[in-house]
Amino acid sequence: MKRLPAVGLLSLTLMLGAALTWGLVDAQVTETTPVPATTTESQPTSEPAPVDPAVSPTEAPAEAAAQSENATLELIRKGDDGKERRIRIVRTGTTDETGIFTICSRQDDEPEDAPTLLVFSETGASGIQITIDQNVIRVPLALVTQKDVPEGQEGGDGRIEASAGTARFLENPPEGKTDRLSRCAVEATPAPTPGTVRVTQGKTQLTGQKLVYDQTDGIARIDGPIAFSRANDDGPLTGSSQRIDVDVDNETTVLVGNVVLTSKGGRVSKAGRVEYDDAANVARLIGTPEQPAESVQGGDTLRAGVILYDLDRNEVVARKADGGTITGEFQDGEPQTGTSQATPADVPVRPTLPVNPPGESP
Repeated sequence: MKRLPAVGLLSLTLMLGAALTWGLVDAQVTETTPVPATTTESQPTSEPAPVDPAVSPTEAPAEAAAQSENATLELIRKGDDGKERRIRIVRTGTTDETGIFTICSRQDDEPEDAPTLLVFSETGASGIQITIDQNVIRVPLALVTQKDVPEGQEGGDGRIEASAGTARFLENPPEGKTDRLSRCAVEATPAPTPGTVRVTQGKTQLTGQKLVYDQTDGIARIDGPIAFSRANDDGPLTGSSQRIDVDVDNETTVLVGNVVLTSKGGRVSKAGRVEYDDAANVARLIGTPEQPAESVQGGDTLRAGVILYDLDRNEVVARKADGGTITGEFQDGEPQTGTSQATPADVPVRPTLPVNPPGESP
């Protein structure tokens, strides 16, 4: 049985053998009980705990049985387009030995608009799972802050801080400490560490050290150093960046700061920003006039305002930004430069084919 100290706003239902689900709908924490599997996604539902993809098929049934009870939270963000986008947080563990889930609500002497704090921790292999857009993020500790709002009013989706670290219940509130979690007899110890925030998007794996999501701009920022790896048939595509930005409203994932992508075949591509979409098999390398995007293979170099990278085939297409140029340096010829008026908007480049100036044939 999970211990849930200092819960003043909720009545909690725990049924053995079923998942425990908490929904934040329009910024209201609501009590839920197990419901049929046919319930629509817009309603909080009870469900089996996720199974770690790393677990083998023979281990999966035992893993699923062991995780038949968990805690799930959904933050619902309403964009300017009226569309609802959900951020889902799941604790996969089942015992206090590997982590905790608890809700610490407003104390009696605090203002009426004081936020509710939720703590998710799990040191097991699956960790705490946070799903944002196409990204499934695993992390040992997640702290969620959510303001309570009067019934019938809309509120924000909240704030998430996630990293390595642990949380535990205390026998009694520590003397002399006045922070909310201490008053709820809970200790949470974040410990941001490189490689401990694990992001999966399709065939792509990324790691960082800390995630912060805030309702003010709807962007989840994962601090680096970021390490990148994508499994391809001809060998992995690897890379690095300083940060990852996941824009919930625009449903985009962007690698930010000194992004480098390296294929097994030797193609090295660089840009200040890279919009990444594993499902579409494309990365959009975005340069600036001062620092254009660049892709190099062997003695061939391509520079442009935007380079589209085919992730499966390790091929690139140069796209001229407004007022910009596309330039190339090729091993079998003189450096070639296209002007903003004459250069075509899209120039495909394959590992064995150079870009030719306008009017010339290959």
